[in-house]
Amino acid sequence: MEFGRVTTDELPGVNFTLPPDPELTTSTLTAATGGVPLQVHVGCAKWGRKEWVGKIYPPKTKDTNFLDEYVKHFDCIELNATFYNVYGPDTISKWKEKAAAKPDFKFCPKFSQSISHIRRLKNADEVTTSFYEGIAAFGDKLGPLFLQLSDNFTPKSFPELKAYLERLPTDAPVFVELRHKDWFNAENSHVFDLFRSLNMGTVITDASGRRDCVHMQLSTPHAFIRFVGNGLHPTDYLRVDDWVERIKQWAGMGLQSVWFFMHQHDERYSPELCDYVTEKLNNALGLQLRRPQFIDRDKGLF
Repeated sequence: MEFGRVTTDELPGVNFTLPPDPELTTSTLTAATGGVPLQVHVGCAKWGRKEWVGKIYPPKTKDTNFLDEYVKHFDCIELNATFYNVYGPDTISKWKEKAAAKPDFKFCPKFSQSISHIRRLKNADEVTTSFYEGIAAFGDKLGPLFLQLSDNFTPKSFPELKAYLERLPTDAPVFVELRHKDWFNAENSHVFDLFRSLNMGTVITDASGRRDCVHMQLSTPHAFIRFVGNGLHPTDYLRVDDWVERIKQWAGMGLQSVWFFMHQHDERYSPELCDYVTEKLNNALGLQLRRPQFIDRDKGLF
């Protein structure tokens, strides 16, 4: 992922401190129904990484078998493939079958760019129907969906956003990622109130060069975090530590689920940092999340 990228020389000057919880987050978590066990999921954005062959995928693994290997290490995937193509039930069913042996595995599809970036949410009913018809084939393997708005989708388009979200089916959770900087100005905070009124979540994107996207607004008691690391730079680990502490605090306030998706500007390093995230979450929350299994840990960066 290139979003929010800065040079290594610039990293020491970035303030990575997580902002305090805004009022919306506090009220959302306080109002959450008690007694719901916290669900935590950690995964990556793609399974088709040749750099993982010999690391977590066996040597000589073919491209067609990457997903078969991916599901052995993670319990979810932020499915960016659906951003570039609208897949029909036949393809989706084949992906689902590869995860059949993992009852807890979830696919989290990204809305097609033809909806969000090309049509910009207008006149998008037909392609939205096709998108939903395809992902319905995931059945019990379907996790939350997420809608990423383009960098130039500004608050001026709030009416289009509202109208589109109000028409979406309500049988699958939806999270929305805002990117244009003006969404995070105080005068546009009503967008988060809209999400809460529609029971839709917010995506928090933690990228080095876009600290405004670390808005910490939770409109539902569910957190969807896209973490963008910097090649296992020391700050990556410190940032993860802060996130684990915040998630632990949220869990005590009423948080019901966490979806933590790992990105790196160089994706070869995503498994290592996913392993670190998982280990820290297990220790902090008393969980037993599956950790990636490296073929030779002695050669890993640990």
